[in-house]
Amino acid sequence: MGDSYCGVYFNQRESSATIKAAPVPYEQNAPTKARNLIQIDCRGLEFTDFKADGEWEAKGVDSGTKFSGIDLSDGEWFDYDEKASEEVSIKDIKWEIRRA
Repeated sequence: MGDSYCGVYFNQRESSATIKAAPVPYEQNAPTKARNLIQIDCRGLEFTDFKADGEWEAKGVDSGTKFSGIDLSDGEWFDYDEKASEEVSIKDIKWEIRRA
């Protein structure tokens, strides 16, 4: 993936945000710890919040079952993995925007 670019004008001043690399999948492991998922180069603007809009994807840790169309807008997701015969979930999500 090449760099993605978004330019905007505010008060006749150009601002831009460039995605520096493709988003990195969040791999399940123990202990759970914060990880960088995406790096964005911002010029003339600063991100202050993140909304998990859109559809996300996940894969069962042991079964490899693929889950798509995941809606994280409520901050959690629950389903059932038929291959593993157990409930799967994404919950207690926390987003942090920080400067590199």
